[in-house]
Amino acid sequence: MAHERHFSDAAATWDARFGGSDFLFGSAPNAYLASQRGLLAAGASALAVADGDGRNSVWLAQQGLRVDAFDISPVGVAKASAMARTAGVEVNLQVADCEAWNWQADAYDVVVAIFVQFADPAMRARLFENMVATLKPGGYLIVQGYTPAQLDYKTGGPGVRAHLYTGAMLREAFAALKILDLREYDAVLAEGSAHRGRSALLGMVARKRQA
Repeated sequence: MAHERHFSDAAATWDARFGGSDFLFGSAPNAYLASQRGLLAAGASALAVADGDGRNSVWLAQQGLRVDAFDISPVGVAKASAMARTAGVEVNLQVADCEAWNWQADAYDVVVAIFVQFADPAMRARLFENMVATLKPGGYLIVQGYTPAQLDYKTGGPGVRAHLYTGAMLREAFAALKILDLREYDAVLAEGSAHRGRSALLGMVARKRQA
């Protein structure tokens, strides 16, 4: 959800963005994530990384998964909790940033990272390593992000080239996983007020290899 590290106070900045009456990124799940519904088994464990005000973690819980989620913004997490209550599902929500989260090894069947593009290259490398480590063998990683072409569209995202994704970058970062789907494409997004209009996207699904 793009908690920019160049902000002087990332939590306060995102608290302000999440402070409106509506859900900043809407209440429907990300379309690429929803397209992977067939991979999600009821009862499986899932982690939603930097999930903002809750749309993706709540949707995962609605599919019958046991979901942990975190975000740096207390306001965002409070709104996510309210969304979960309204939906009648349980999500274990925590206020944390990606450095402070307790990354347990081999803990999740599914890890979801949707527009998590706040990180500079060094922090991103640590984050990606932690996401791989916390997947169980056989578990799935689902990623959606913006590519550098998004700088021309200006319809969402960090606006910082170094924070954007390319297929080559993800193939290298996740070389230890079996990549099942990796596509760069344009689509029109209507995800709340923050992601709206033609967008340059990348979607990836990868699976952690069995020992």
